[in-house]
Amino acid sequence: MIPNVLTVAGSDSGGGAGIQADLKTMLALGVHGMSVITAVTAQNSLGVQGAWELPVEAVRAQYRSVVDDIGVQAVKTGMLASAELVEAVAELIGGTDAPAVVDPVGVSKHGDSLLAASALASVRTKLLPVATVATPNLDEVAQLTGVHVDSEEQLREAAAAVLAYGPRWVLIKGGHLTGDAVDLLTDGSAEHWLRAPRHDNRHTHGTGCTLASAIASGLAKGLAVPEAVTAAKEYVTGAIEAGFALGGGIGPVDHGWRFRDGA
Repeated sequence: MIPNVLTVAGSDSGGGAGIQADLKTMLALGVHGMSVITAVTAQNSLGVQGAWELPVEAVRAQYRSVVDDIGVQAVKTGMLASAELVEAVAELIGGTDAPAVVDPVGVSKHGDSLLAASALASVRTKLLPVATVATPNLDEVAQLTGVHVDSEEQLREAAAAVLAYGPRWVLIKGGHLTGDAVDLLTDGSAEHWLRAPRHDNRHTHGTGCTLASAIASGLAKGLAVPEAVTAAKEYVTGAIEAGFALGGGIGPVDHGWRFRDGA
């Protein structure tokens, strides 16, 4: 049986992030991807021109339709937009017997807000406590905890601040720092430092969505959290290296890089 992975996220009309990136990642990694669309965005390589969230009842109906019939081996969340959506999705995940990867999406690659300020408390108190792995970048760490990271040494402080909200594991993504791309995965006890060379490529749209979906794919296959995250980091590093120009702004990572490399 092919493992089933469900993404609960927003649609990116440009195809580089969101639901579209999630499903491409899942296909590339050999799992069956399914989707619950929480919002529709008008989005391209230059930014987000508009966003419209779906009603909570539509999100809940999509989720129940998939989980009750098909079943899931892992769930991944992305853009949830509002407090109402965050709380509804947290309740749904809490009632699902499958690991959950929470990407607490706050802003787009272009700096556009994708989460209402009023939803932050719900992310902290409702969504993070049901996460198997939370994957915030440094901007999202600051948004959620007030901890501002300027150096690799501060990643531990950031991780502790996010773990205080209840996820089992947290992956603090240090991609916004200088030097190697360094991430810290920890459950508050074990630490796993993940390093990769920083590629000279500005076409990195969709990295966060892709990484979280890759982790969920690994968990669905039965990998332990450290192994799933390590494999996901390797996949995303290759996708960044192969990222390509699209439109007039920031292009996407290449989700199909392994197919083209023949790997």
